[in-house]
This record gives sequence, structure tokens and C-alpha cells, in this order.
Amino acid sequence: MLKSYIMIGKTEKLVFYMQNSFTAVFEKIDDWYIGYVQELPGANVQEKTLEEARESLREAIELILVSNRELAEQQLCGKDVVREQITITA
Repeated sequence: MLKSYIMIGKTEKLVFYMQNSFTAVFEKIDDWYIGYVQELPGANVQEKTLEEARESLREAIELILVSNRELAEQQLCGKDVVREQITITA
């Protein structure tokens, strides 16, 4: 399990992250590699090499997940909620 600190407003919180697996698809178009994640709309990249596309896609996934978590935290602030892990095999 990975841990990180995030800022929510002026409060720093320790957040634990689980490792996830996603399906990356890379397509060679002319001199470019286009990459996207099947399970995560919005995770798209374009790079000159396959390795650059892989790394950029990893970064895009991380940024999207962190951003989504921060937005959810802001929306839940002050609400009485139940949090639990859900594990699926797809």
C-alpha cells in the first residue's frame, strides 16, 4: 500500500493508496505513439517514443486519480459518510 500527503484546503491529510492495474493501449500513427487507458476516460497521451508514451500515461493516470480523490474529499467535507474498500475482479 502506498501512502502520500495531499492538501485539502489548508489541511494536509495522509492518504493511503492501493496499487491498481489498468489496460494501456498504444497505437503508432506516423511518427507518434498515441496511448490511452481503456478503463479511465481522459487518460490520453501522445509521444515520440513508446517508452515516453508509457511514462506519460503513468503520470496521467496518477494525476487523474489524485485529482478525483481531492474533488471527492472536497464534496464530502462535513458529511456523515461510510467509507469502505471494494475489490472487484474484471
